[in-house]
Amino acid sequence: MAALIGKKLGMSQVFADDGTRVPVTVIEAGPCPVTAVRDSERDGYAAVQLCFGEIPEHKLSRAELGHLKKAGAPAARTVVEFRDQGDHEVGEVLTVEQFEPGQKVKVSGVAIGKGFQGTIRRHNFGRGPVSHGSHNVRAPGSIGASADPARVFKGVRMPGRMGGKRVTQRRLEVVEVDSDRNLLLVKGGVPGPPNSTLEVRSE
Repeated sequence: MAALIGKKLGMSQVFADDGTRVPVTVIEAGPCPVTAVRDSERDGYAAVQLCFGEIPEHKLSRAELGHLKKAGAPAARTVVEFRDQGDHEVGEVLTVEQFEPGQKVKVSGVAIGKGFQGTIRRHNFGRGPVSHGSHNVRAPGSIGASADPARVFKGVRMPGRMGGKRVTQRRLEVVEVDSDRNLLLVKGGVPGPPNSTLEVRSE
């Protein structure tokens, strides 16, 4: 299995051999040094730890800096562990060459925050009548009975904060791999705003 940490640069488009237009998301993925390898016998699970995004050393604690320097890695903004990612060694550098066009991947990131939203936008509710005198155009309607059970059940879909949560988009197709510029072109959209951190894993 292949895995990398990357940064979403934005969306673009490429043209296939038959002339069809393919919308793609451009991801700057890697290079990601391996900073730790977890063993199932020693640690209880198998995983590989990668880092990405160089930053000034003064922005990290001494413990974080020591952990990265022990692996021969520079000061990095993001450190992520990927479960069951095969045999790797500390100090090894993973690049986009792990992936190939046509491969299916899953991309994880934090979705764009939409703020406090009503039920129509947040849960796709239908609106009320907009005839003269209506006071229920975008209101949520009834949320529970009155006398019995005399409370609102947990889990009722109501207005609230929308977005800003971790989302994983699955079965995305790799359209192009640019190893010279560390770029992955993935068909369609992926979670998060531009310049946000993403995790790319093979399916």
